[in-house]
Amino acid sequence: MEAPAEQQAGSVALIWHRVAGSDELPEGRVKAVNAGRHTVALTHFEGRYGALSNRCPHQGGPLGEGTLEKVEQRDDGIYVAVTPDPPHGTTVSDVVAQTLVNWGVRHVFGMVGHSNLGLADALRRQERDGNLSYIGIRHEGAGAFAASAYGKLTGRPAACLTIAGPGATNLLTGLWDAKVDRSPVIALTGQVDTQVLGPGACQEVDLQAAFGSVAAFSQTVLPSSRHAELASLAAKNAILRRDVAHLIFPDEVQTLPAGAEEASGPEGRIAGQQITPPSQSLAAAIELLTQAKRPVIIVGHGARFDMESITALAEHIGAPVITTFKAKGQIPDGHPLACGVLGRSGTPVASWFMNESDALLVLGASFSNHTGIYPGKPIVQVDFDPLALGKFHPVTVPVWGEIGVTVRLLAGELPAAGPERADQRPELAERWSIWRAEKASRARDDRGRGVSSAAAFAALERHVPERAIVAVDVGNNAYSFGRYFECKKDQTVLMSGYLGSIGFGYPAAIGAWAAAPERPIFAVTGDGGFAQYMAELLTAVKHDMNITHMLLNNGQLGKIAKEQRAGDWDVWQTSLHNPDFSEYARISGAFGVRASSADELDDALTAAIAHDGPALVEVIADPELV
Repeated sequence: MEAPAEQQAGSVALIWHRVAGSDELPEGRVKAVNAGRHTVALTHFEGRYGALSNRCPHQGGPLGEGTLEKVEQRDDGIYVAVTPDPPHGTTVSDVVAQTLVNWGVRHVFGMVGHSNLGLADALRRQERDGNLSYIGIRHEGAGAFAASAYGKLTGRPAACLTIAGPGATNLLTGLWDAKVDRSPVIALTGQVDTQVLGPGACQEVDLQAAFGSVAAFSQTVLPSSRHAELASLAAKNAILRRDVAHLIFPDEVQTLPAGAEEASGPEGRIAGQQITPPSQSLAAAIELLTQAKRPVIIVGHGARFDMESITALAEHIGAPVITTFKAKGQIPDGHPLACGVLGRSGTPVASWFMNESDALLVLGASFSNHTGIYPGKPIVQVDFDPLALGKFHPVTVPVWGEIGVTVRLLAGELPAAGPERADQRPELAERWSIWRAEKASRARDDRGRGVSSAAAFAALERHVPERAIVAVDVGNNAYSFGRYFECKKDQTVLMSGYLGSIGFGYPAAIGAWAAAPERPIFAVTGDGGFAQYMAELLTAVKHDMNITHMLLNNGQLGKIAKEQRAGDWDVWQTSLHNPDFSEYARISGAFGVRASSADELDDALTAAIAHDGPALVEVIADPELV
């Protein structure tokens, strides 16, 4: 439509909009047209045009019971005049949105719908003013995963927006991922009008009950609420508890005038988080580690923001550094003290050094069964959460303190590596040499039935640059990634840790792109995981996200088939019917290429990385060579 023209009508300046061409509406027909922000019913009857406001006064739906509008037929088309919108008055949603921005929320992943329109309009104004960005996803679950990945990467909360009912419940898996991996997320869900709560209105769900277990804070925003305070408490709970916070917005509350209420912020609401450990615990830890001849440091995901201090401590005392799977990449695998990943998705290097150690310093790890940490060793465990200390079994010295502070105190008291302590670096180099030779041998395996995982990740390793973020899905692709891929300097790995939810990988890459679009973003998935949220490739195309995606297509849920065989079960219902994913990428507007053999990988990855925008490399994978 052309730019609107203004015309004075009495004391009201009408705004004219071209709404249709002269021959666009046949005689005797009615058509809904847009006049600026207004929808009107345009009529053509007996050669004359008319216009009627297209809003039902009862339920807000399109119905011909509105007011008459001025219409003119001009040489270039049909014009409708509408009165200008009154100045916007601050609403409850405006106060909430501004408060969340004040607390540092910069990104919202969501889906606009019937029961969140007032809140969505407030977020639109914040985006218009440059305070946040909104990424419209294709499935709410993907929005929750993206927000979870954003929190894991930055330590700051993003928000996800949905309607009532099914939109809200679709968030739950991604929010559980955030909860169990200690990622701050704020969920904003619409709700039906308060006047129809209870009897069972369309899309009515008891959202406080539904979110009661996953959210550390869940409250309904009511007309009489202190709205800025609720938003501040949601942000505060998400940030300090590293957890999920949830606000429920009944439809009619969203557009209520805010009156004199103003947005609030974090000033004076958050204390310093540098928790110093008790002196007695610190002294016991120093004594144990001083006596150790072969100490080893194990870092978990909770230590991800303190790796500079941890690496300095490791170099000071000459201790090899092992990571849990969730902490992969927190120390580059090329560092002379790095051992790689521990556990079933890890390296034999890590397992050997843990077994040979005489003391473990465990930082920010949970000791769950997937970490592979042996509980029989003398252990110093450090964590900011006192409930995490000795959670599954007793440890020798539990230390409650912020990891960075504690590590720096240890470095100041522990003696430097000397002749009384074993020099483990030569052994470490030898063990890596053995493992790398084994990886190279496996990369050469070829049964003519697709690419081996060792070859696929050797190629990926050659092409992924420093500072890249790699979002990994769940399944054999993840286990093989943990085993074969060696991380370079400042590379970050994102994964669904304790929830282990398939489908995480690609939405997580979207969250990573939102957090750090200047960094190279990669996704690694299997065919099963990507297919759960493959529509999010359209989200990446819409927002021109520079995400390079390696998809290992083995035509099955490979990890489950492997478990069925290991348990002497029949392999049943794990085969998959897949499209040509590279073609799917192309018809979606992305770059797509397929590699069916190992010698095609380098060219495919080079072309995908060179593409400015979303790119997918489909690797036809041998399901047996993992």
